[in-house]
Amino acid sequence: MKYFTTAVVMTAVMGIPGASLAQEKTFRVGLITPQVHVWNQEVDAMGVTLGEMSGGRLAVTAFPSGQLGSEETMLQQLQTGALDMAWLTTAGLTVRVPDLAAIHAPFLVDNIADAAKVLRSDDAREILDALPAATGTVGLCYAMTGMRQIMAKNPMASAQDLDGLRFRITPAPPIQTFFEMFGAAPAPMPLTQVYDALANGQIDAIDMDHESILNFGYHDHAKHMLETNHQMFGMVALVSGRVWATLSDEDKKIVQDAAQKHCDQTVDRFVSEEDSKLERLKAVEGLTITENVGPEFFGDIVTRWDAEWSDKTPYVARLRELTKSF
Repeated sequence: MKYFTTAVVMTAVMGIPGASLAQEKTFRVGLITPQVHVWNQEVDAMGVTLGEMSGGRLAVTAFPSGQLGSEETMLQQLQTGALDMAWLTTAGLTVRVPDLAAIHAPFLVDNIADAAKVLRSDDAREILDALPAATGTVGLCYAMTGMRQIMAKNPMASAQDLDGLRFRITPAPPIQTFFEMFGAAPAPMPLTQVYDALANGQIDAIDMDHESILNFGYHDHAKHMLETNHQMFGMVALVSGRVWATLSDEDKKIVQDAAQKHCDQTVDRFVSEEDSKLERLKAVEGLTITENVGPEFFGDIVTRWDAEWSDKTPYVARLRELTKSF
């Protein structure tokens, strides 16, 4: 009777049919990252785990490289139940869930190990509670990609050299605020368009993590890099609320546990591999890297960003306080 009660509650809250008994299911999972990316590798591995935990009843079919559209498009598909699951950036969700902007606070942490601590904190986990009402999805767990660095076609000796540059950014209000505050011209665009945009001069610069720089070869057209670690970059493993409500309690636990396992493995992989990826970039011929560029490079931008976004979410102050103990 416990299962029946859960199904009734979900039906009443979400206004959709009650859950069915345990059954065979292949979850369609959308991602914006290419097949070689860690996220895609872990989604494939999650499919294996689901199969093992369910006796072969549950499986995964992944759709990488934005095959199903942008993050916003995939989120809409999740809301209708047309898409079962997606691994989406926390940045892309900030329009619907402003509290997630706190994760993108500039210089919240200065290394990837501390970024992992933030994502595994109770404060960050609490933000996921807003997802069902705001997005029609259930947030299973956080993962991440690497810390963000700045790359440009021309040398960058000071923040003044960034003023007026056309920066490709992930479409997200808190990220746009950061770049506008030092005078850049943000140019939101999908990840799959960035390489060509650098090549044809549509943009002058990007902020990106080591993994994507290596996977996409952005250093072919952006020969100057600042190792700023200016922002952590999270991911949320999402399942459609409509799909979630059709699962038995047993299958919900299997899906939650499998997702958590591979979110954790994703985080651990990025933490352990970050330094080696930087060393690989140092070996790239023609790429100039300026290391250890801290917040002072950007003047008082952290104070100004916090002042603007603290009015929109209390989690800016909460996460700043949390990181003081690291």
